[in-house]
Parts: sequence; structure tokens; C-alpha cells
Amino acid sequence: MKKVFLSFVFTLLSVLGFAQTEWAVDPMHSSVNFNIKHMGISFVQGRFDSFKGRVTTEGTNLDNAVFDFGVEVSSINTGVEMRDRHLKSADFFDVEKYPAISFHSTSITKDKNSYILKGTLKIKETVKEISVPVTFGGVTKNQQGKEVMGFQTKFTVNRLDYGIKYDPTGAGVAKDVEVSLYFELIKQ
Repeated sequence: MKKVFLSFVFTLLSVLGFAQTEWAVDPMHSSVNFNIKHMGISFVQGRFDSFKGRVTTEGTNLDNAVFDFGVEVSSINTGVEMRDRHLKSADFFDVEKYPAISFHSTSITKDKNSYILKGTLKIKETVKEISVPVTFGGVTKNQQGKEVMGFQTKFTVNRLDYGIKYDPTGAGVAKDVEVSLYFELIKQ
């Protein structure tokens, strides 16, 4: 009987030690933003208004976490309707053919006070491995008493690498796009 009890306790502790927690993006407290140089002298800022994401953790930090995010490309918003229509066209994102941008993590490692997140970014039909810094804001409880987690990342992608070939010289629309992501996630 003692062996059975000890086996049960050991199994329970093992399961609890590796229990996974799911976190879902709270779109009211998150944003997906970009910034790109225009004509070499100014910048155009924009965002995607529709996105979703999940993070699976083994606790309340990002160690060994798994990230899975998606953006609805037709939700692009630069504040100028004519430009947004052009960005949705085949010249840029071709939303009829490629309605989503996705990111799936492959690893995350701690780097001093931040993390380095590696994964695959898919834009149009191109999938590339990227590595981005992540600043972990921590975990707290929101006004409803639910646990929430926050983090952010900023990185640059070359749009030409992902088949967005409009103005390939970069003279009018720069090649590099600065991306800023701010996420608050709710424990599920």
C-alpha cells in the first residue's frame, strides 16, 4: 500500500511539474504595428486590426513556451483607404490569394533580462526562420481577477524576402519594415 501511495504522489508531482498553461491574446490590450520609410524622407505607420494568438507555457514565465500567432491581412490599416486597398492588392500582400500571416515558434531562450524567440514567419507563400528579442512584462491579475501575461517584441523584416516585390529598388517604398508587437494574454 505504501508503494502504491508513493507512486501516486510521485506521478501527481510529475504531472503538476510539467502542467501546461494556455494563454490567449486579448485583442483589446494588444497591437500589431509596422513602420516603413517612404521616399527616403518620411515614414508610413500602420497596423493590423485583426489578429489572434496563443502561448503555451509550463509556468508563469516564457521558459520553453510555444507561440502561435496569426494576422488577418485584410485588416491592414494605415489610415488612408486608397493606400490600404493598394496594400491588399497583388502588388503587395495579395489578400485574395494569401489572407493570413502566421508565426510558429521553434524555440525560446533566456538572454539576460529578455528572451530570444526563434520561429517561422510565413508571409504570402514564403516561410523563413526568424529570431526576435522578446521583453517579458510578467504576470499579474486584471480587473476581473484573471491572470494575464504581457510581452513585446520589435524587429525588422525585408519585404522583398517575402515576395512583396513592388518597387524592388526601395526608392519609393523601403525594403525594410519595422514591426512592433505588444501582447497581453489571458490565462485560459
